[in-house]
Amino acid sequence: MLKLNSHPSGRHFLQIPGPSTVPDRILRAMDHPTIDHRGPEFQALGKKVLADIKQVFKTQSHVVIYPASGTGAWEAALVNTLSPGDKVLMYETGHFATLWKRLAERMSLQPEFLGGDWRRGVNAAEIEARLAEDTGHEIKAVCVVHNETSTGVTSDIAAVRRALDNARHPALLLVDTISSLGSIDYRHDEWGVDVTVSGSQKGLMLPPGISFNAVSAKALAASKKAKLPRAFWAWDEIIESNKNGFWPYTPATNTLYGLSEACDMLFEEGLDNVFQRHQRHAEATRQAVRAWGLEILCQNPAEYSGVLTAVVMPKDANGQHYNADVLRKTILTNFNMSLGQGLSKLSGWVFRIGHLGDFNDLTLCGTIAGVEMGLGLANVPHTKGGIQAAMESLAKSVSIPEAKAA
Repeated sequence: MLKLNSHPSGRHFLQIPGPSTVPDRILRAMDHPTIDHRGPEFQALGKKVLADIKQVFKTQSHVVIYPASGTGAWEAALVNTLSPGDKVLMYETGHFATLWKRLAERMSLQPEFLGGDWRRGVNAAEIEARLAEDTGHEIKAVCVVHNETSTGVTSDIAAVRRALDNARHPALLLVDTISSLGSIDYRHDEWGVDVTVSGSQKGLMLPPGISFNAVSAKALAASKKAKLPRAFWAWDEIIESNKNGFWPYTPATNTLYGLSEACDMLFEEGLDNVFQRHQRHAEATRQAVRAWGLEILCQNPAEYSGVLTAVVMPKDANGQHYNADVLRKTILTNFNMSLGQGLSKLSGWVFRIGHLGDFNDLTLCGTIAGVEMGLGLANVPHTKGGIQAAMESLAKSVSIPEAKAA
C-alpha cells in the first residue's frame, strides 16, 4: 500500500456541516489592509453589508451583526427580549437545540423542553397545544432550530408561526438558522419570526467569527422592557450606530469585507438557485447512502436537510453499531477528507456529510467517492455503487442549455 506522507497533496476536503470551505474569492476579499473603522471607506462598507444581509434574511427590519460565534447570537437573542425568570418554550430537535436550552438556563430563564427523538423536526401541533394551555401567557418566547446541524433535520418554521397564531399566543418566536441561512430557503418577515439567529461559517461561506440577530418590530418593542443584563449584546446602541454605517465598538473589519463578497456571490447566483443547488446535492447524497444500504438518520423525507446528511452506521452480529469515528479517521488519513462526527447521544454511531456553501457537482462526487472508499477500507458492511447512484441523480437534474443555431 502506498505510504502517505504527513503533508498530502491537493486541497483538503472539508465536508463537515460547517465551518464550510471558504472560497478563494472571499479569501481574496478579506486579504485587504485593515482600514479606519471610523472613516468614510468603512462607512460605505458598513452600509453595504447591512443592506445586503437584509436580503439574505428576507427582511425589511434590522439585522444586528456581532463579532462573535453563533453562541453569542443565541445569547443576544435572549438577553435583548426577556427578563429573569421568564418561561421559554423550546423544542428538542438535537444537540444544538439542547445547547441553546442550557444557555437559557444559565441566563436565569425557565426553559420548558418539549422532547424529541433527534430524528424528526419540530412538531408544530405540540407547540400549539402547549401554548393553548398557557392561558395566562406565562410563556414569553418560543425557541426552535430551523436546521439541526447534528441530525440533518429541517423544521417547518411557517408551521410554528401558524401554531402561535392559532393559539392566539403573544409569545415571541426565536429561530436559529446558523446552519441554514444562505443554503435553505428562509423568510424572516413572511414567517413572522421575531428574532432570527445566524452565523457566518456555513451557508455564508465565511470563516467563523461574526453572527447575526434579525429583529422584528415586536422584538424591538420587547427589548425596551426586557430586564436581563446586557451591555455588549444590546441592540439599541448598535442599531443607532448602524444608521450611519458604523458600530459602537471595533467591528470585524476584514470579515465584513468577506461578508460583502459572500453576499455578492449569493446574489449573482440567485438565492433561489442557491437553494435549488443545495437540494440537488442533498438528494444525490441520499441516493448514495441508500445505494450503500445504510440508513439516513432523518426519518421524515419532508424534513431532509439540504445542508447535510447524517448517516447511521450498520450493526454487527452482536447488534452493536460499527464505529463511525473509526470510519472518519480512516477517510481523513487516507483521503484527506473531514466528515462530521456524531454529537452527544449520536456519538460513535452516526457520521455527517456536509454538502453546503461553495460546493458543486464534482465536489460532491469526490466526497461520495471518498466515503465509499473509506467504507471499504474500514471494513464497514455496505453495497458498492453509491458514487454511481449520486452521479445518476445529478445527471437527471442537471440543466443543459439548448444549442443555438450557427
